[in-house]
Order: sequence, then C-alpha cells, then structure tokens
Amino acid sequence: MIRVANAPCSWGVLEFDLPAPPIPAAQVLDEIAATGYAGIELGDWGFLPTDPPSLAAAVGERDLSLVGAFVPVAFACEDRVAAGMEQAVRTARLLAASAGPDSLIVLSDDNATSPNRTARAGRIRPEDGLSPGEWDRFAARVERVARAIADAAGLRVVFHHHCAGYVETMEEIDALMTRTDPSLVGLCLDTGHLTMGGGEPVAAMAAYGGRIHHVHFKDCDEAVLRAVRADGLDYPTAIRRGVFCELGRGLVPFAGVVAALRRRDYSGWVVVEQDVQPGLGTPAESARRNRAFLRELDL
Repeated sequence: MIRVANAPCSWGVLEFDLPAPPIPAAQVLDEIAATGYAGIELGDWGFLPTDPPSLAAAVGERDLSLVGAFVPVAFACEDRVAAGMEQAVRTARLLAASAGPDSLIVLSDDNATSPNRTARAGRIRPEDGLSPGEWDRFAARVERVARAIADAAGLRVVFHHHCAGYVETMEEIDALMTRTDPSLVGLCLDTGHLTMGGGEPVAAMAAYGGRIHHVHFKDCDEAVLRAVRADGLDYPTAIRRGVFCELGRGLVPFAGVVAALRRRDYSGWVVVEQDVQPGLGTPAESARRNRAFLRELDL
C-alpha cells in the first residue's frame, strides 16, 4: 500500500536561510492531519520538538506518522562533512527513538550554497558539474555518512537529488548511484526537482526503481520553468515565482508515475511537497487540493 504524507516545506518551512518566520508547528501538524494526510517529514531541525517523547506525542496525537527527515550535507567539501554527519546522526537518533525503524533519513547536498549551481538550476551544463575524481570523493562521503547513520540508529538512507545542488540531472543521479552501495544508499525520487533538472520521472523509475525507497511528489510549472531557461532565473527566484505548483497543474505525468510505482509494488511513502516562500500562498487549501488530486489517482 502506498501511503501519502505532506511536508513542512509546503507551509514555507524551507532549509534555506530566509527572514520570514514559518507558520507555527502546531498549525502545520493540525492542517496536515485535517487535509487528509497520514504522515509528515521532520522539517528543519527545531521546527518540531527535538526530544523523542515530545515529538512522538505531537505527531501521534494527530494520528500522523513521522516518515523521515531531510538532512543536507556539503558532500563536495571534505572540511564540511564532519559537521553534516553529526547533524545527520543526531537527526537519525531522534527519528529512531520517536518514530521507530521504518522512518528514514533523506540525505542531500547542501543545496543553494554553490553560487554557480544556484544560478544555473534548471539548465545545468556538463561544465557545471563534478569531475570523475570529485564524483568518487563525493560518493565516498555519502557512503561514509550513510554508514554512520546505520551504525548509530539503524535507519535506512536515501539520497535526494535536488536543484541548486551537485546532484540535479539524470546524468548526475546516475553518477552517484553507480558509485554507491545499494545496501547503504537508496534514492528519494523527487518528481518536481527531476523535471526542473531536465529529467523524466517515469524514465527514472525504470532506471532506478530498485533503489527508490522514498518518493516526493512535486509538480513543476511549465511557464516558470520556461522563464528559468529563457531569462536565466536563479533557484530562489524560481521558488518565489512558484516553479513548484500544485499537483496536476504542471508538467509531471503523475498518472504514469503512480502506474510505474505500482508496477514496482512500491509500498513506501509518497510525500507531497509544494515548496513556497514563508507567508506566500494558502498552504492548507493547496494541501487539500493536492490530496484531492491524488485521490483521483487512487492514492
């Protein structure tokens, strides 16, 4: 059975350093439950409680499951990996203690910290990427952090490809997947980031289906993506313009993605993400419409 969750980023709780305060955690939890979702991801460290009993209570009293946590690590920079690993292990221990062994850690690059990758998100060229030697070191660091998480907390790890980071395009996903141990590192397929990065979600399912243990459902607005490519919009501007729109209003072929998941007998979580800047949009109403759209696909 495929289960459907939502994430704090749909309410403007993003991993970027933004000035506006997010919506209170209790409101986000209430609205996720009220709009028909069964689970939630952790969001930024400190947004939800960081002690296991309080976290378990906050989620459980709303009949939600805590399904995972997104942890960015600067894998391209050796001198920053130790700090990222410490945060990943701390997060994994919190999840293991409050949600149990079925939750997972969603590792990613420290996105939107490289000026070039941030400026060119959605139109990456080969020369914007890593060299073969840099890929070898990047992948080894991902494995090192994944192993530390498994040893410390016993949780499964997936890697989230992400625009404005070093793993964005299909070729970059393949570079990481071919260099990492499938028993250590799975894949979080994000339909919106893949589409913005020039990939195709159903093709990605065919290529990496055995590695996909977590899925983010995000749509990609055609007009905004066209402006990204024609006008050179950077990643934060694309987010502000609504590049990740409500499900069913963009380019992602969700019916085909759901069919591909079912052919693979996928039984994990689908997490709806509609990244918005804090204070923008109507998150609860968007969440309600997104849930209704997925019900039309029998999810």
